[in-house]
Amino acid sequence: MTPPSSSATGHVLPPAALFVQRFSSTPRGARLARRLVFHQLDGWGVPYGSEGSDTAAQLVAELTANAATHGRVSGRDFEVTAEIVDGTVRLAVSDARGETRPPAPGAPRPAMPPLAESGRGMLLVEALADRWEVLDRPPVG
Repeated sequence: MTPPSSSATGHVLPPAALFVQRFSSTPRGARLARRLVFHQLDGWGVPYGSEGSDTAAQLVAELTANAATHGRVSGRDFEVTAEIVDGTVRLAVSDARGETRPPAPGAPRPAMPPLAESGRGMLLVEALADRWEVLDRPPVG
């Protein structure tokens, strides 16, 4: 996703910045990840309450909830990366489950009952992100 330009916010984004952290694969870990990314982006010049900050918070919330719910492996964490490269915010969330993957961007999804309480998360990601993809994560310890 791309945050608002520096002239629109009055802040100048750094040319490059990186935040990487692992969190427990729990709802609490997902909540903490969202809050820390939200705080980190503010420190980089994407202010709280801006469109870029709110979009990033929603994306991180959805992706970390998915990692804690669908990518959970007992005793293993998920990892969140937030970075700024050439004025663009890049967010990545990886979990320990390599055998289950979300559908590719634009791929057809099975029909859901209209009142289903889950199953729309990746549709939100697709709607909010400028671009997204599913990549393999190098194995870690």
